[in-house]
Amino acid sequence: MATRQSVNEYLQNCTDAIDYARTQYETGAKQEHYNATEYTKAQQMLEDAVNDINHLSLSANAQQQDQLYRMRLQLQALQNDMTIQRHVEG
Repeated sequence: MATRQSVNEYLQNCTDAIDYARTQYETGAKQEHYNATEYTKAQQMLEDAVNDINHLSLSANAQQQDQLYRMRLQLQALQNDMTIQRHVEG
């Protein structure tokens, strides 16, 4: 079973990944181009976070699973936005 501390720490890591990815997304949107390396790194961080959430959810209780599910939705929404932006500008 996942501990409350491990879930909270992981949710904070996800929030950090989202903040970094949003910065890259917003920079790309404003400049009509982006640093491809940093943008790709941000996308990879989001993908890693989604995969880790899926794994952590297996050992979480119902409340933790709900928290992780809501975080996964946020991560995936930003992933989708970044993918669309990259295809529109690329």
